[in-house]
Amino acid sequence: MRDILNESETIVKGNLNLIGYGLSAIGPGVGIGLIFAAYINGVARQPEAQSRLQSIAILGFALAEALAIIGIALAFVL
Repeated sequence: MRDILNESETIVKGNLNLIGYGLSAIGPGVGIGLIFAAYINGVARQPEAQSRLQSIAILGFALAEALAIIGIALAFVL
């Protein structure tokens, strides 16, 4: 009976950082989707503003992606 408990404890032990990162990656994923949805909506309404909206959308994408990169770096460090 003692061996069975030790095996189950070994199975449960592990690093939960990557599971936390997987859950936290949902935020930047949704954010990027919302950024480009707003960009497409804005260009559809005012095509002449495409160049201005495109630079803002790319900046927003870079900032949202930076959060995901920082999150995976922290998942591996901690």
